[in-house]
Amino acid sequence: MNKMRSEYKKEDLGTGKRGRYYTDYKESHNIVRLKPEVARAFPTEKAVNDALMALIKVAQSSVSKPDSTHVEGL
Repeated sequence: MNKMRSEYKKEDLGTGKRGRYYTDYKESHNIVRLKPEVARAFPTEKAVNDALMALIKVAQSSVSKPDSTHVEGL
């Protein structure tokens, strides 16, 4: 059984390959920059995602339900 050592030397780790997981990471993560005022209002990833999911639900429900106040041609 392999045990974790308290310290490792660089030689123990072998050689890495730069960018090895870049494509996989890029395909599974979507990183965006928020304006400072947006970041203050939604300071965590969860806050941003919850707000956007709520907006999506509202948008989808407004599209799927006919608007009784809408008059064709006006």
